[in-house]
Amino acid sequence: MKKIYAENYRQIGLKIAYYRKLRGLTQEELAEATGLTPAFIGHLEAPNIIKALSLDTLFDIAAVLNVAPLKFLDFEDVQSDTSPQAAKPQIVQAAAITGFFNIP
Repeated sequence: MKKIYAENYRQIGLKIAYYRKLRGLTQEELAEATGLTPAFIGHLEAPNIIKALSLDTLFDIAAVLNVAPLKFLDFEDVQSDTSPQAAKPQIVQAAAITGFFNIP
């Protein structure tokens, strides 16, 4: 994975966590439904771990979550300030819903 795409992978992971929780699934349930391991799902969703994934994996996750794959690839602009308060509102909302930080 190229470092220039790290923020995109982080956003994909936050969106996976958001839609998974929206559907009422645990990481273990998503992992079982997609044939992945719970650890892999956990790494994808963790904002402090940048984990690459293939399109096949993204498509599998999207299918289980009943979400169009495009939803995961609609990236927010990245600002130079990386604090949670500097993030775009959609990223802040997704991260707050997934429990990664609280909205001030």
